This record gives sequence, structure tokens and C-alpha cells, in this order.
Amino acid sequence: MRSREVRSLERDETALTAVIEFLSAFVLFLMILTAFLSLAQLQMGSNDPAVDRLDRAAVQGLDRLTSDGGWFVPANESGMDYNNATTDWHEQTAEALDDGRIQAGLVTNGTLDMVKINAIQNLTEGDMIDGLGLDEGFSLHLSIEVVSSTNSSRIGTMLFDGGTNRKTASASSTANRQFIQDGEVWQVVLEVHRGGRLNNNLHITELMTRPASGGPEWIEIYNPNDFAIALRGWSLNHTSSSITSDFLFKSGVVAGKATMVLTGDPSSQAIGNASQVIDLGLDGFLGVGMFNGMSDGTGVLTLRYTQVDEARPYDMFRAEWGGDTGLFMITAQSLAWDGNSTALTSWFVQQVPSPGDV
Repeated sequence: MRSREVRSLERDETALTAVIEFLSAFVLFLMILTAFLSLAQLQMGSNDPAVDRLDRAAVQGLDRLTSDGGWFVPANESGMDYNNATTDWHEQTAEALDDGRIQAGLVTNGTLDMVKINAIQNLTEGDMIDGLGLDEGFSLHLSIEVVSSTNSSRIGTMLFDGGTNRKTASASSTANRQFIQDGEVWQVVLEVHRGGRLNNNLHITELMTRPASGGPEWIEIYNPNDFAIALRGWSLNHTSSSITSDFLFKSGVVAGKATMVLTGDPSSQAIGNASQVIDLGLDGFLGVGMFNGMSDGTGVLTLRYTQVDEARPYDMFRAEWGGDTGLFMITAQSLAWDGNSTALTSWFVQQVPSPGDV
């Protein structure tokens, strides 16, 4: 009898051991399966192809921007001039960069190069998008910030901050990278957006309608953005009781945080710190000497922009003088904007004109 009881206990223990071993093996299998699925999700992302494209574009774009010093291929009459390609893209003008092909690179000897960061202001957002190989319909925003420093006053300094606002896009992805150099940590953040409204914005800041001593009429325009602005799609309209004229820009670039002067005569025009001068005398839009392109008594000057694939221009900036404005200029005085708003009260008569110096 006792022998049968012992054998029964042995069978029960063997069965219990088998159950425990089975459960242990099953739990281990579940752990391995969970880990595999986690890794698969990490590699495959969200399984949304559109989001995956954005993520990939942001990561690859940041890598191209921060892996080397970049390059530039100039353009000539027959196309791209590969024989004169150079890594010194940061030494080129905004006009040359817009005509050629550029992949901006910000790193020299493993660290961010401040000279190249400053040179981004010669690039339009479109130039940067093309150079980084982003898909058509994408836009971007680039920021470079000092996030840590032994000099507390430097923390939060924005070395560059420009591009399309994320709020205007339907979807976005962000990639970032930090560089430790000179006792500081610099963070580069590249946002890639699907769609979004490009940050095109130019200001009329000063104009001359009553030049002295046979001098030229002129208009000063400032680009407040960190990226350069291509002038294609921009136009000027001037109206008065006796004159109505328009001018459409077909080429040209205004560098970021830079000023251009439009003039009736470049040979006699003072330009101050303007990055470029454009002759509008040949087109009759601006006058020189006794010839008036803009009315010096009462007039309205409007800066307009036409979006791609649209025919209707939008009024972006407006200056008005004479009439009910109370702004009347005598010879050698200019009309200047104080930078506060686009309201009439933000304009005043400048006693000492300063073309090219905002």
C-alpha cells in the first residue's frame, strides 16, 4: 500500500515539474516575442508612410548639414559648372548661391563653423531644401542655439533661427544634434514639414521722392528673416494722381538680415551698408534729376508678392505720403519707417536720409 502512495506522489511531482517547466518556457517565449515586436516597431516606425518620409527626411537632412563642410556647384550659360565646384560655399554671394546648386555643411574639423553658420543668411529656404534633398512639397525650419555655456549670458543665444513656422504645416518631424565646443553646448534642430507657408517677408524701410542736386530717387528694402529671400514673384506698384507704374522682379536675392537699395541711378547712389543695388532707372520706375518716377507730392508705394501657381498678388507692405497723411517732404528729405507696425503712424519724415542703413 505504501509503495503505491510513493509512486503516486512521484507522478504528481513529475507532472507539477512539467507544468512549471512549460509555463516558464511559455513566459520566456512571450518575453522574446515582446522584445522582437518592440525592435520591429523601432525599425519600422509608425507604419504610416507619410510620417516615415518626414522622419527620414529630418534625420538625413540633419546628417547632411552637420557631417561635413558642404559644397557648391556654380551655374553658367550651359548649366551646372562642375569644373569649378568648391567646398567654400560660404564665400559665395547670395545671387551666386541661388543660381547654382548648394549643399550647406556647417562642420569644420569636427566642430560647427561660425563663419558657415553666418553664411546661411545667403541661402534661401528653397536653396537649403534642394541641397538637403528634401522631397517636393516639404519645407523646413532651422535653429542653432547655445544651450549651455560657462558664460551665463550666452545661454539661450540663437545663432540662427529661420524658416517655415511649424504651425502652418499639416505634419512635421524634428531631428537634433549637439556639439560641445569652446566651453559651450550648441544644439542644431532641423524641423521638416509637409507643406507649410514659406516665411516670405520684406519691409520697405525708407524712400526718397525729392532728391537734391539732380540725384536719384531710391527705395530701401530690408529682409528681417534669417534666410535670404528670392525676389522672383515680388513686385512694386506706385500710384498717385498723375502717375501709375508697376515693376516686376524677375531675378535677385536679398540676404537674410540685409538691405537692398533700388535706385534711379546706381552711379550716383549712396548705398551705406546695402548688400546689393538694383537699377530701376532703366525701367522708368524710379527717376533721376528732373525726371520723376515717383510723385513727390502725394503717392502710395506698395510692395507685393505673388504665391507660386497663383495669379493674384498680395499687398505685403505699404508706404503713403502727402494728402491726408500729414507726411510732406521737402528736397533732400526721405520718408522712413520706424519699425513698429505697418500703420500710417509708423512713418515719419527723415531729415537726414540714410540709404542702406536700417
